[in-house]
Amino acid sequence: MNIVAQVFAGVAAALHVLVFAWEALLFRRPAVHWGVFRIRSEDVPAVLLWSFGQGFYNLFLAAGTVIGLIAVNTGQTEAGRALVYYTCGFMILSSLVLLVSDRMALGREKGAGLGGVAAQALPPIGALLAVAIAG
Repeated sequence: MNIVAQVFAGVAAALHVLVFAWEALLFRRPAVHWGVFRIRSEDVPAVLLWSFGQGFYNLFLAAGTVIGLIAVNTGQTEAGRALVYYTCGFMILSSLVLLVSDRMALGREKGAGLGGVAAQALPPIGALLAVAIAG
């Protein structure tokens, strides 16, 4: 796996760790639940369970990517590549779900979630494209 693909995959993992922190650890803070996710303070108790679980889902995706990158660089190339490809593919598919939910205006106005879609989709797309272009 080339270095460009590894950097994009690493960025994707780092973003998922950041989102884990927002969703699972810091969600009760207004700067996070309102500033990042546009969830009103009075609605936080109703969505906290989902936010907490979603945060760990993001952490596990990041962990899979990091473990794959470590494997690629420590002689377990095939297993590492498979893990990175799978987690990047998973991230891309999840971004499509975010896009659909944005288009359906689920939870907020249409268009408000496009930044999250781009943040989730572009780094893993970059990783897989770098692999494909390098052949």
